[in-house]
Amino acid sequence: MKMLEENLNKKVALLLKDNRVLEGVLSGYDEYMNMVLEDVEESGENLTRKLGTVIIRGSNVVRIVPK
Repeated sequence: MKMLEENLNKKVALLLKDNRVLEGVLSGYDEYMNMVLEDVEESGENLTRKLGTVIIRGSNVVRIVPK
């Protein structure tokens, strides 16, 4: 949780269980590691798209990387 606190309001990249990558600004999180990201871009197989603001369930996250 310390890593999330240190990167609040900063850009992070999340690797999800389905191998998609989301990059955006971490604007909030809870004790279950559910996260709110803003200005999100999704990357996957031959795909890049802007999603805006998203809520990610913590159990779907494999890795969090500060940008």
